[in-house]
Amino acid sequence: MKFLLKWLINALALIVITKLVAGFHVDTFYSALVAALIIGLLNALIRPVLIILTLPVSIITLGLFTFVINALLIWFTSTIVKGFSVDGFWPALLAALILWAVSTITAWVMHREEA
Repeated sequence: MKFLLKWLINALALIVITKLVAGFHVDTFYSALVAALIIGLLNALIRPVLIILTLPVSIITLGLFTFVINALLIWFTSTIVKGFSVDGFWPALLAALILWAVSTITAWVMHREEA
C-alpha cells in the first residue's frame, strides 16, 4: 500500500513540476504515472551502480552529485516515456531537487504515522 501511495504522490509531483519548471512537460496523468514508475525503477536498479561509479565525485561534492545522477535519470526517462519530456539538463536538475523534497517529506510523514 505504501508503494502505491508513494507512486501516486510522485506522479502528482511530476504534474506540479510542469507548472513550476520551464522545459518540463507531462501531457497526461497516465504519462505521469508511467514516468514516476520508470524513474522509481531506474532509481532502484541503475542509480546504485552510478553512485558507486561516481563515488569520488560524490565525496568531493559532499553528496550533491547525486542530484546530477537523479537529473540524468529523469532526463533519460523522458526519452522512454511518451507524453513526458524534459528540454535539457537544467529542467531535469530542478525537477530532481523538487522530487527529492517531495520524497523526503512523504517519507517523513509516513514514518510519523507508523510511530
